[in-house]
Amino acid sequence: MTKKITIAIDGFSSTGKSTIAKQLAKKLAYIYVDTGAMYRAVTLYAMQQQYISKEQFNKEALIADLNNIELSFTFNEDLGFAEMYLNGSNVEKDIRTIEVSSFVSQVAAVSAVRKKLVREQQLMGANKGIVMDGRDIGTVVFPDAELKLFMTASADKRATRRYKELLDRGDNVKFDEILHNVQERDRIDSTRDDSPLVQAADAIEFDNSDMGLEEQFERIMSLVNDRLA
Repeated sequence: MTKKITIAIDGFSSTGKSTIAKQLAKKLAYIYVDTGAMYRAVTLYAMQQQYISKEQFNKEALIADLNNIELSFTFNEDLGFAEMYLNGSNVEKDIRTIEVSSFVSQVAAVSAVRKKLVREQQLMGANKGIVMDGRDIGTVVFPDAELKLFMTASADKRATRRYKELLDRGDNVKFDEILHNVQERDRIDSTRDDSPLVQAADAIEFDNSDMGLEEQFERIMSLVNDRLA
């Protein structure tokens, strides 16, 4: 039987965690789980139910309603990756908006939300052969993962990438708004009480500020092969 490992990818927002995770999963024929999409889906639900807005965040109402949130991934053969479903509806595009981005760190800081999603994530990776990216994969979800990466890049580079991505989608956004969102998410993710964004002691830091996708993939695939050997 071919050896299978768990690959945990953590790091700041817009560092390309999902991109490299999808590439690795495809190359290795592993399951890919975008945990950020799960937190975004819960955030979208909170927005739909008017639990969160610019004026208020009713955490208690969201916590009381968590059992009514069903999350799942369904593989899309045309796209080559699994899309996020919220209570049976495809929300892959809806969760990628700047509005969801502006609230997701607040929702992700709620301990009850984290507890629910971490439990689901651990079940998904129980049999290894998985690539998972997020903020606390190597520290909380899979502390025994064979390979842990911590992705980083300058805030300006990350905002530029996110800005181009949203423009290509046809969204009407301003660069300054994106940069502020990136910096604010960094602040909230790094200072929250429950599972703050920190680099695991045995994680490999990977700064891709000035690195192309091909070079990044080759370097990380080399690390994967070392673990598989």
